[in-house]
Amino acid sequence: MAAFRRASPFFTLIVRLSTPLVRGLLRLRTTGLENVPREGGFVIASNHVSNLDPWAVGYPLYPRQIHYMAKAELYKNPVLRWFLNKGGSFPVRRGERDSEAFKTAVRLAREGGVVAMFPEGTRRTKGLRKKHRAAPHSGAARIALAAEVPLVPAAVVGTDQLRRLPSVRVSYGAPIEMPPNGTRRRQADEATERLMEEIARLEATL
Repeated sequence: MAAFRRASPFFTLIVRLSTPLVRGLLRLRTTGLENVPREGGFVIASNHVSNLDPWAVGYPLYPRQIHYMAKAELYKNPVLRWFLNKGGSFPVRRGERDSEAFKTAVRLAREGGVVAMFPEGTRRTKGLRKKHRAAPHSGAARIALAAEVPLVPAAVVGTDQLRRLPSVRVSYGAPIEMPPNGTRRRQADEATERLMEEIARLEATL
């Protein structure tokens, strides 16, 4: 197992610059950090209610390097592409099977990085709450299985209520027990079902 990948200088800079906002204005509170693996890479998967969720979930894991999947359209802007690359993100083509993004995520996890995923695929809210709850995708489980790393559930609340200046709260659960038998697809589907149940349980405690 690879030792965990430490945050890059750029990622560290962003963490330090954002600390007054995260700790002060957002009043970020965390529980369950003891469940996060101390060595090696892993995939962390959370519910998704706001554009701030990636940072709320990833910030408490510093000094580990967090790698986020960013939609490929964002990389068309050269300035934003530089920023994303420096921050450890990598592009993914949404709405299709992106084998290159999958391979990148597996490699990063094997090398000791943390790959952050949102199985719901999209935010539950975009101004107004959606009529139908987003269906979970099995990508997080498939990456964890392929990389042979833990799949860690997490839940976040408060990031979609910033006008009320709430306390943003994040909870981390114990790694999901992977099914020992079956095809890779069946294992991923079963692991995803367990993952979503645990995310819902964590969210209910916040």
